[in-house]
Amino acid sequence: MSNQHNSPDSLDSGEFDTPKLPTGLNVLTILTFIGSAFVLYFTVSGFLSAETSYQKKDEILAQMNAPEMPSFVKNFLPPMEHFEEILIKSYENRLPLFILGLLATVLCIYGAFQMRKLKKQGFLFYVIGQLLPFVTTVFFIGTFAFYGMTVFFSLISILFIVLYYFQRKHLVY
Repeated sequence: MSNQHNSPDSLDSGEFDTPKLPTGLNVLTILTFIGSAFVLYFTVSGFLSAETSYQKKDEILAQMNAPEMPSFVKNFLPPMEHFEEILIKSYENRLPLFILGLLATVLCIYGAFQMRKLKKQGFLFYVIGQLLPFVTTVFFIGTFAFYGMTVFFSLISILFIVLYYFQRKHLVY
């Protein structure tokens, strides 16, 4: 009779291992969850404050044109002739902007969860969730909305898409 025993140490450890979540993918998904929380907050608050912003658009425009407004802040804002139009179109289209903003956020979160499970489909959901706000903005507000801070946040979205793209090699399912 042989003196074999089946302790956990004697089993082939690679047989039951599931692939581990790579550090880069882990960090990206955590940052996605944090960013999505901010986007969700701004989507909801933008929807809730759209009517107030529209009613106070003259006050807002006066503040933007005030001489005490720092010039570097003015550089991050669209030109005043477009700023009023952005406020008006944001108010008129607040419901579709809200619904599509929520959908985009949910797609990004769902995609990140799928990528944490190493599923390739998560990348597709994430990319659609990141690109949907661009299409929504162009369709409901116009291209003149892409100015200053909007361009900065657009670059962050593109950066994350590229970073996730390079992590696709870890997605196995």
